[in-house]
Amino acid sequence: MKKIHYPSESPYNIQLLCFLILSLALTGFFAWETHRELRPFPEGLRPNGLSSHKAQFLDRNGIPLSVTYTHPWNINDWLPLHEIPPLLQNAFIESEDRRFFDHHGVDWIARAHAMAQNFLALRPVRGASTITEQVVRILHPRPRTLWSRWIEGYEAGQLEKHFSKSDILEFYLNQVPYARQRRGILQASRLYFDRDLDTLNAREALALAVLVRAPSRLDLPNDSKRLEKSIQKLARHMRREGKLSDDQYVCALKSPWVLSESRLPVDAGHFIQHVFRLGFIQRHHSVGSASANPVGGLHLQEPYSSYSARIMTTLDSSLQIKVQNILDQRLQDLRGKDVRDGAVLVVNHETGEVLAWVNGGGFSRDTPGGWIDAVTTPRQPGSTLKPFLYAMALDLGWTAATLIEDSPVIEAVGSGLHPFRNYSRKFYGPLRLREALGNSLNIPAIRTIQFTGVDRFLERLHELGFRSLTQPSAYYGEGLALGNGEVSLLELVQAYSVLALNGEFRPLRFTLGEAPGKGASRRIFSDEASSLIANILSDPQARRLEFGSGNILRLPVQTAVKTGTSNDHRDAWAVGFSYRHTVGVWMGNLDRRPTNGITGTTGPGLVLRAVFAELNRLEESRPLYLSPHLTVVNICRESGLRATPLCPTIREWFKRDDIPQSFCPLHSGFQSIKKVDITPQEEHFTNLHLLQPTPDLQLAMDPYIPDEIEAFSLTIPNHVQIVKVEWIIDGKVWGVTGINEHRFVWPVSRGVHFAQARVWRSEAVEPSMTPKVRFFVK
Repeated sequence: MKKIHYPSESPYNIQLLCFLILSLALTGFFAWETHRELRPFPEGLRPNGLSSHKAQFLDRNGIPLSVTYTHPWNINDWLPLHEIPPLLQNAFIESEDRRFFDHHGVDWIARAHAMAQNFLALRPVRGASTITEQVVRILHPRPRTLWSRWIEGYEAGQLEKHFSKSDILEFYLNQVPYARQRRGILQASRLYFDRDLDTLNAREALALAVLVRAPSRLDLPNDSKRLEKSIQKLARHMRREGKLSDDQYVCALKSPWVLSESRLPVDAGHFIQHVFRLGFIQRHHSVGSASANPVGGLHLQEPYSSYSARIMTTLDSSLQIKVQNILDQRLQDLRGKDVRDGAVLVVNHETGEVLAWVNGGGFSRDTPGGWIDAVTTPRQPGSTLKPFLYAMALDLGWTAATLIEDSPVIEAVGSGLHPFRNYSRKFYGPLRLREALGNSLNIPAIRTIQFTGVDRFLERLHELGFRSLTQPSAYYGEGLALGNGEVSLLELVQAYSVLALNGEFRPLRFTLGEAPGKGASRRIFSDEASSLIANILSDPQARRLEFGSGNILRLPVQTAVKTGTSNDHRDAWAVGFSYRHTVGVWMGNLDRRPTNGITGTTGPGLVLRAVFAELNRLEESRPLYLSPHLTVVNICRESGLRATPLCPTIREWFKRDDIPQSFCPLHSGFQSIKKVDITPQEEHFTNLHLLQPTPDLQLAMDPYIPDEIEAFSLTIPNHVQIVKVEWIIDGKVWGVTGINEHRFVWPVSRGVHFAQARVWRSEAVEPSMTPKVRFFVK
């Protein structure tokens, strides 16, 4: 019987069926892989549809303070298509995608030509990406493979279904990458020519179109000759197409290059870095609204990169530039004094806004130390902390007329002695607090911190915002009154703004619209004490002993001014405040080399004066605030008590409860004056004790001096009015001194010794013994 073969069982049909199944499977897999690789497009191709990683900082008037090129997008230099010159649009279309308005995402004709050329050359010599495909590549970066080219082509078709040709071209011209991380033709124009697009000539416009072909390899300043052939070829083609006039054609071929790299109008790099570190962000304002007020904060709860914002800061660009010029010029004048660095901080203490934040030479990573912000770098403040010490003493019961003894002081430091001296090495005897502060004398400051206590003074400095003082009070000792710690210019200006604000602490502000933190404002000093300190620091007569009457600290508008100089002239300071502004100036060397004798007056003082002249130029002046709770009284210059007709008088301000009730006995027929009306707060100075030796003092015999002539001085405070003193060592009276003799020279001998003094005081019947002090002689 003959076997029947059905067609379905034919080997040819089976092979065909397998091929179809395999083709369908491959097609399905290909389609599935394509779908899996597709990525969504943004809602729009304008900046508000994109996200940025960093904010742009503007000054208070909207002037840019920062331009960052690390964004994934260009959002700050965006131009709508109608503001881009037609010549530039045509140049890019002719250079990159001649059939841009004819295809639907992929130019298959151009692709075929490119494949043929690449095949004949046996290497890639030409690409055929359309502008639409390049936009896809910008939106969805991928490795450059054949598969990615397929996906880009597919997405290009999808992109043209979502957006118009005009939208795509506008996005491309604003986002196309150039060298040095620039994006878009406006950033490129400013990079190479420092001009806007409507000022470019034909040659410059065609150069921007050619440069995008190889942005990583071509850079106009370094490769202008390599670009010539490409520019000439593009110019010839555009002329044939009627898109370039004869004049433009000649210009494109023969015009010389005029290159000028753009710079920001103001140098505020250090300020921006500080604000960025604090974490100020703008959460709820669109990028396009440069006038929107950001919300500032000191903590960052969400990633900074989740915001695209323009942050309006408090900085005044005009003032910043002027202060920068003032500081740089003064540093240049002081080159011979070996001072290289400086900083100025200007704030409006009425609003708390930082107006100028200047470093000598500006922000530069190429200059030694240029990347260090001297405004926030801790340095020794010299005498600039004294006003806070005296303000504290005033709140503890002293007055501006309280007498403070200015005579040599030697205090224990560890197991040794340290002699404190005034800057001029002069001693003036009893001085009123006004004179002690006005002349910035060191000895009265030491006696004042003995009254307030080092612990309490350090605590008060912490309340003022001096976070750099991180050591315990024992580390600083009484030298804290003279600035042996380290503080920053920012902290110092913040603290002086407290005096300017009548004793109230308000945090400085760095962005407009920034709300102060809850409980941030607090009272540090009384209204009366603060205004008294301001009055003293603005009184030229109060500083005449050390500075003279006509010094540079005497400003036309009433201004409280304080200078400071640290050890070895490493740091020089000048800080002051008027009715509205607080200004601080620092000069020195950031590598901590000593300067050649720069002081707060000779260095920063002139800068401070020039800055206040600029601040007061266009503003109506006003005097400093003086508390209405203060009363003026005529007192004696010498005793600080109420003046008699025979006294050299001066007017002084007092709290009503502190007005002196006693009249001066110095000029009332008496030959001498006993200690005037000692208040309980002054009893510290009259407690009977040995100034030398100090407890556990260690002395060493000098091997080059004969033992029999070596001696050591035992002393008691000069404030004590005495009739007689017996000086006792190891229970034996070694000597007796008479009326108002506070010192005895003892011939030293090796061993452990105990010293005391038996003192007959003029106001006491019985003598008093000082506490026994142990000391060592080696």
